Amino acid sequence: MLWDLIREQAVEMLSINPRLSDYLNSYILDFDDFNDALAFHVAENLGKQVRQIDIESWFSEVLAANPSIYQATEKDILKLVTVNPACPDELTGLLTSRGIIAAAAQRISHCIYLTGDIRSAALVQSWIALQMNIDIHPAAVLGAGLFIDHGIGIVIGETAIVEDDVSIWHGVTLGSTLREAGDRHPKIRRGALLCAGSSVLGNIEIGEGAIVAANAVVTKTVPAKVIVAGCPGKVLGAVPDELNTLTSKTVKNKEFS
Repeated sequence: MLWDLIREQAVEMLSINPRLSDYLNSYILDFDDFNDALAFHVAENLGKQVRQIDIESWFSEVLAANPSIYQATEKDILKLVTVNPACPDELTGLLTSRGIIAAAAQRISHCIYLTGDIRSAALVQSWIALQMNIDIHPAAVLGAGLFIDHGIGIVIGETAIVEDDVSIWHGVTLGSTLREAGDRHPKIRRGALLCAGSSVLGNIEIGEGAIVAANAVVTKTVPAKVIVAGCPGKVLGAVPDELNTLTSKTVKNKEFS
């Protein structure tokens, strides 16, 4: 199980650096299961924005009622470790990745939103944005196995859908064109990659396995497995085999950013 592995890694880290004993115990080793640990981590990260509210027990209740949240977060952590050379293991991913915590927090706010408590969900959204500089509407739908690299400056609108195994780098916007009402935000299909600073606007699709290049502005649907770049975004061609999916920490010695 992932949580057992993370605990083993914490014990190993503690043996190397015993100065971190209190930290590792309170953040990892004091918890027997991932559900309670995740509630604690999200609450700790958002706590600076909250006073006199026991958000940890609140989030624990939401997680207990919605096991898909921590299951999706487990997949996020495994994806992060698989594709990110800067992340040595699962423990580091949980302790250091703002993308992991922000996605988990949004999934919590989404479940609160679905109960009809829209005001409370919006509060959680605000706490995430203020503390982590990632603003994802609680109505937006996030899949599992997401790779949110750095995360700073990401904005995802109300009717957006992000499917499984999508990679989103810093500064990405999934917004509207201001010319649509209702369902007005993008749908990002499985395995797509949105590079740094890109903007995808309107009720359009980014096809499965497609790549949106850095700083592109896309306002039209993008087919599966192509690269789109520029402003306005234009299809450059098919995704090369070596960039077809992010499945390891090396991509045949080629860089793409």
